[in-house]
Amino acid sequence: MTAVSAAGDLDLSGFLRPGDHIVMGQACGEPTTLVEALIAQGRDIGGLSAFIATSFSGLFTPQATDGFALSSMGAIGALRALTKEHRLGVIPCHVSQVGPMIEAGIIGCDVAFVQVSPADASGDHSFGLISDHVRAAVAKARVVVAEVNDQVPFTHGESLPAAEIDYAVHVSRPPVEVPPGRIGATDEAIAKHAAAYIEDGSVIQTGVGAVPDAILRLLHDRRDLGVHSGMLGDGLVELVEAGVVTNARKRIDRGVSINGALIGTRRLYDFAHRNPQIRMCGTSYTHDAAVLAQLDRLVTVNSAMEVDLTGQVNAEQSGPAYLGGTGGQVDFVRAGARSPGGHAIIALPATAKGGTISRITADLSGPVTTARSDVDVIVTEFGAAELRGQTLAERTRRLIAIAHPAFQEELARAAHTIQRRGF
Repeated sequence: MTAVSAAGDLDLSGFLRPGDHIVMGQACGEPTTLVEALIAQGRDIGGLSAFIATSFSGLFTPQATDGFALSSMGAIGALRALTKEHRLGVIPCHVSQVGPMIEAGIIGCDVAFVQVSPADASGDHSFGLISDHVRAAVAKARVVVAEVNDQVPFTHGESLPAAEIDYAVHVSRPPVEVPPGRIGATDEAIAKHAAAYIEDGSVIQTGVGAVPDAILRLLHDRRDLGVHSGMLGDGLVELVEAGVVTNARKRIDRGVSINGALIGTRRLYDFAHRNPQIRMCGTSYTHDAAVLAQLDRLVTVNSAMEVDLTGQVNAEQSGPAYLGGTGGQVDFVRAGARSPGGHAIIALPATAKGGTISRITADLSGPVTTARSDVDVIVTEFGAAELRGQTLAERTRRLIAIAHPAFQEELARAAHTIQRRGF
């Protein structure tokens, strides 16, 4: 039986037990009222731990998480502040693994905190802005707590029947928004090289941020683009309204943009509301290798912190600072590189810290997120290095060519051994 309450009457001790593990909706689907209650009441309950994949709300500060342990798949969004204070437990994993690990009990889920839209005439709620692994959490949890927000759009795809909700908390508040990134000259230069790989009929996967937004702005002369992505931002709206994204040439899901998370502003949310052109799916579909294998001309675009001279990609850690995460990068890199007519692009600026550090480097300062055996194309503002099928020696030459000129001589010296011996 569903218990209904107003946000002001919310008492977590009514359903949370000491030592419970909580899995929460993430990104713009974060149930902020439930999170605020956890921050306020968690210490009194005791022994609680929570998992959230990403967060942009700013609610999870080092001080706010004193009353419970928090873990994530990376320091994405506002979670970066927690890693600086050593207050975030990082689970290295691919996005596609999160749902199965919840199902298997590897990531504990006694209680699911989710944000949903108001119910439709059939009594079904939409998960609204996030699908990802929330369905897996709902299926595993002893208790399902739903923040029913009348400002969350009803999106097509996965839904939550009212009968599956144990506690419904009704609120009316703007969901988390992530405004488009400020696009600079470097972003535009990177985007120009990356966009050259996207042709008429391509199926695209991008993240959110300045470079993806800059790429999308360059695609208005393309025709019949498709979308199959783990996340989408406001840039999608313009391409659909311009008739560029039609999904007409996809072998599967024709006419529909497949997505796992809407990360943007009210403009995107209003566009997605009851829009049959967008289908929200869990990672068991968006990131599944068998599904992705059915997409021809799939072009995936992901970011990195640094790439070494053999093509190894680090998208997680810069020296002692953990700043990113594994995410869905490997899932999509492998899919794009293997797609007939497709490509997998890793896009990054050539330098960091005001041009004082090269992101094309002899040795990574952090872990290998994507192996060199999976890498396809690396793009900086200085060009594109196509690495697939190339020898290690040739890779060094191509990567040096797209490094900042100020570091090319130094990188050439570092590459000498590889070029001489071939490995």
